[in-house]
Amino acid sequence: MSSRLVLLGSKGGPAIRPGGPWPTSSLLQLGGRTVVVDCGLGVTRGLTDAGVPLKALDLIVITHLHSDHLLELGPLIHTAWTAGLAHPVRVFGPAGTRAYWQGFLQAMAFDIDIRIVDEGRPDLRALVEVIEFSEGEVFSDNGLTLSALRVDHPPVTDCFALRFDHAEGSVVFSADTAYFPPLADFARDAGILVHEAMLAEGVDRLVARTGNGARLKEHLLASHTFAEQAAAIATAAGVGRLVLHHLIPADDPEISQADWIAAARKSWAGALTIAADGLVVKIADDSSA
Repeated sequence: MSSRLVLLGSKGGPAIRPGGPWPTSSLLQLGGRTVVVDCGLGVTRGLTDAGVPLKALDLIVITHLHSDHLLELGPLIHTAWTAGLAHPVRVFGPAGTRAYWQGFLQAMAFDIDIRIVDEGRPDLRALVEVIEFSEGEVFSDNGLTLSALRVDHPPVTDCFALRFDHAEGSVVFSADTAYFPPLADFARDAGILVHEAMLAEGVDRLVARTGNGARLKEHLLASHTFAEQAAAIATAAGVGRLVLHHLIPADDPEISQADWIAAARKSWAGALTIAADGLVVKIADDSSA
């Protein structure tokens, strides 16, 4: 299995629109491990479209409990179970992840119980281990290390950037955050920095489409990072490639990939990728683009 990053869902926020992208989720295949980072709506289809057998699920990591990062965690695991999952899966997430999983199991108890009896499946409840984490080293296993850094995403206090380190490469996910300079030290010399990004010119049009425009704009400006600020983090960290992800807005017809590139180039001269659903980034590829 070659190491790669697949951006399964690339938009920020939970809403979906006709023909538009899916909320946030990513696939990281590194060091022989299959890792899912965040489980927004659409993650299950995204994984299958990326050629990953669902019964090969291994590790799932949730950055925070906003729905566009969590909503499909239960359905993903359950669907993998119905597809033949028979080995343990570990889920790492902030405080509250275990309560989500227990609530999902309770909601689906009839289906789970009847499939165990009628189809001879293993007990799903015994296959999944949920580990709640905070800052610092989360796990180290067979040469793959995961570390977490609390970032600035008010009013959510338990929101964590993630760093995966392996001999094959290092990949950092910013999670959702306002401009947060300490992230540069956390991402120092990583091969890839996957950073959320927002374009100022699209914010007003985005909030005009919602029923809570003023409050939503206040949240966006307080809790997210403009593309040129994400680029400044990448420059300060000296990463190999910047991937702009969790795009806000991601489905504005007046905003093109060229607009995202222009914003990033204000403070980043290196290799650059603008997220799109299903886009593959090779871990070892640090060439300019």
